[in-house]
Order: sequence, then structure tokens, then C-alpha cells
Amino acid sequence: MSDFQAKYKTIFCRRLTQLRINAGVSARDMSLSLGLSEGYINKLENEKALPSMHTFFAICDYFTITPQEFFNTDEAFPLEIKIAVRELNKMNMEQLERIVGVMMDINHD
Repeated sequence: MSDFQAKYKTIFCRRLTQLRINAGVSARDMSLSLGLSEGYINKLENEKALPSMHTFFAICDYFTITPQEFFNTDEAFPLEIKIAVRELNKMNMEQLERIVGVMMDINHD
């Protein structure tokens, strides 16, 4: 395996772990929900394997995110951000200004 492949295998495995933990699901339960062997997700997270494209898409579907969102490691909670943006787009300017103010207050505490 090249250094390039090893780097992205590690990134994939860490991101999978982060998303699973944020979703509050065990590796075993996620494996079984996807119709895989009970230790499969654990095997991925421990860098023992990489999924097929079919399984990768199933993992993205499980988290209700796109492959692009999967690899966007700047967003710890991609589904929640997607929902928040969708809801923000429904607001008028006054509502947006109030929400931004609340967010700024929260982030500066």
C-alpha cells in the first residue's frame, strides 16, 4: 500500500468512527443495521479493511449524508448542519439576524 493510500485509509477510518460515535450507535449495531457481519464496522475502524463502493454508499445512506459530506472532516455533524441550513433558508432577514446573534453568543461563551 502506498503512503497516499495509507493516509486516506486512516482518514476514512477516523471519519467513520467520528460519525458513528456522533450518531450514538455501536459498531456492532451499525454493522447489523447495514446487513453486514457484526464485527464489520469495527474491522473498518481499526484499519483492517476498506469497504466496497456499494458498502461505502450504504454507510453514507445510513448517516443520511453524501460521499462529499463523509469526507468533509471540517464538519463533525454533517446531517445536523444540513438540517440547520435547510431551516435557515426558510427564514426572513430579521429571523436570520436573531439566530446569528444567538449563535455568536453561544460560541463566545
